[in-house]
This record gives sequence, structure tokens and C-alpha cells, in this order.
Amino acid sequence: MNSLYRDHRLHKLLIANTLSSVGTGITMTAVPWLMIQKNGGETILGYITTIMTVIMFVLTPYIGMWIDRFSRKSILLFGEAIGLTITALFVFIGMIGEYQIWHLTILFASGSLYYFLFYPTLFAFNQELFSRKQYKALNGVMEIQGQLATVVSGGMASVMIEKIPFVWILSFDMLTYIAAFLCILLIPYERSVRRESHVSFKEKMLEGYRYMKQRPSLFWFFLASLMPFITVMMTNYLHPIYIADVLKEDGSVYGIQSMVYGLGAALAGFVVPILMKRMSTEATVVLNVGICAFAISMFLLFEQTSIFYILVVLTAFGNAGARVARSSLMMERIPNDKIGRVDSLFRTLGFMIRSLLISVFTGAVSAQHILFPYAVLSVLLVVSTLIVLKFSSFMKKEHNISGTL
Repeated sequence: MNSLYRDHRLHKLLIANTLSSVGTGITMTAVPWLMIQKNGGETILGYITTIMTVIMFVLTPYIGMWIDRFSRKSILLFGEAIGLTITALFVFIGMIGEYQIWHLTILFASGSLYYFLFYPTLFAFNQELFSRKQYKALNGVMEIQGQLATVVSGGMASVMIEKIPFVWILSFDMLTYIAAFLCILLIPYERSVRRESHVSFKEKMLEGYRYMKQRPSLFWFFLASLMPFITVMMTNYLHPIYIADVLKEDGSVYGIQSMVYGLGAALAGFVVPILMKRMSTEATVVLNVGICAFAISMFLLFEQTSIFYILVVLTAFGNAGARVARSSLMMERIPNDKIGRVDSLFRTLGFMIRSLLISVFTGAVSAQHILFPYAVLSVLLVVSTLIVLKFSSFMKKEHNISGTL
């Protein structure tokens, strides 16, 4: 544990991730809010979210294969460079004119693609860079860092959205891309030796599926434990509309909810590694999926701003806690040369679920049925809690069997 905290590679990684998370976080908080202020913006936001989900669904298997095939450090640097280029372009556009809704749409799409590339690559990069005994502490630290960055970006966004021209927000984002690129560049990295297999492209793409097919309990457990994350992705679309139409509040509440979300998730980063020492990792996942299910269900019963913040904290804790425990379990159970494709399998399934949900939710919101999506998410989370509870009892047995193969 102490060796992890003294590791300069971790320090550079945390600085890079914090900078890029704060810069991109402010931008991705501001863009949806600015979009829904424009005529027809709510519907356009729903459509672009649907389109991006479909695009990412199609690309996910390729991303997983690239992560397992190429240098993870190079992929991270490539993502920072592309993010910097696009942001710099829109800073220039903002300097010479006014942003239109199609500008905001492109920024939302590019920001979504940045997250889409960055986080699965970072996950595999961390597994490769650090030792097995450090995984639980590492995932806790990364969760704390990521969510404290969310707190900072949410707090800054609540002040900046309606008081500072958007071009200056993008300018700050551009600077964070530069700093993050330099930090990642300075991380010592030697790519792990991987065996080159002479199998077809199709066979490589299906490797993650074949690996999980042999471990059904692990598959269903990981899939159900992904539901809190899918829920949070849906609330990124739903919460701005809920705040404006149900709570009748302004942009400052939207910024503050991002900040309190970060506090709840950062708390999970502290608490969950301790829980995993006192109970099994599987039981920790069950507990946190249940917390998330309870919080989302309560959105249907209360419509006060103060209670909204409390429920956001609980949702954040449940999602982040499930993610820390789930990530640790995946790092421990999945070989590094397969982690990209196995992770991409679950991301692909996640995108399928998100595509279906966002298409249904966009129609419901257009018809002014704001609470219907929360009811759907509540049911899905309750079912997911029952699934992880059921399959957690088979996890150890399946792991022991696979370990003897």
C-alpha cells in the first residue's frame, strides 16, 4: 500500500487524470445545459446522445482489440492530442463568432468519444502498470481522484456556466489537455510482452465473448454490476431536465449536483477498499448496487431540491462503490492480454442497453413524462441487485474451477 502511494508513476497519472477530468468535466457539464436553453435543445440532446451511444456501440469491440494490441500509453497520448486539437478549433470559432447549437452538438460528441477512449485504456494501462496486490487500493485512489475532480469541475461549472463566456471555459479545457499530455508522456512505461496469435480478425474480436462464455456466473455478475454505471449515464441526460422541469431550478443547481455527486463517489473511494477487507469483494458489489437501487427509487417519491442532493450522493456512492469493487475483481480475474476485449464485451452490452433506454427516455421526456425514466431505472436496478446477490454465491466456486483448468 505504502509503495503504491510513493510510486511516481501513480503521481503523474493522478495529475494527468485530474487535469483532464476537471477541464473536460466543466465543458461536458456546460454543454448539455447550454443546449437545453436553446429552442428544441432538449430533443436534440436526446437524439445526439442516442446517436453517440450507437456509434460507441459499433466501435467498442475495435477499441478493446486495439487496447490489447497496441501500447496503452500511446493510445492515451493520442486521445489527449485529439481532444486538444478539437477544443483549440472551437476556441478559435468562439473568438470570431457565436456558438450555434450544432457547435455544441459537435463538442458533446467529441467529449463523449474522449471519455469512451480514455477510460477503458486507462483501466488496462493501470492493470499493466501496477502489481496485483495493489489493485484494490489503486482502484480506490483512482475513484477518489476522479470524483474529487468531479467536485472541482462541478463547483467551477456552477459558477462559470452563467457568468463566464463559454469560449473561456473551452480555453481552460484546452490548457488541461496540454498539461495532461505532458504528464502521461513522462510516465515510464515498458509494454508487456504479448504472444502474437495467428488467428483471424473475427476470432480476435470474439475472444472476450469466448472467455466469458466459459464463466457464466462471472458474466452475469459483471453484467448486472454494470447497471449502476448505466443508470448514472442515463441521469446525465435526465437530471438537467428534472432540475429545470420538476424542481424548477436554474443552472447553479445543475452545477452543484455534479459537485455533490463527486463528494458521494469520493467517499466511496475511501470506504469501499476498507469494506473489501472486511467482507468479500462480491458482497461489496451487492451492497453498492442495492444502495444505488434504493436512491433511484426515491426520486419517484420526493421532489425537493435538498432531498435531490441527498439522493444524488447515495447514487454516486452506490455507483462508485460498485465500480471500485467490480474493477478490482476484473483486474484479479481477467488476464491482462484479454482485459481490453473482455471489458469491451461488457461496454458493448452496456451501450446496447443505453441505446434502448435513451430512445425510450427521449420519447417520454418529449411527452412530458419526466418521472417515467426514473421508474424504469428503479426496476432495472432492483433486478440487478437480485442478480448479483444470486450469482455472488457461485463466484468463488467458479473461480476455483477455472483456476485448475
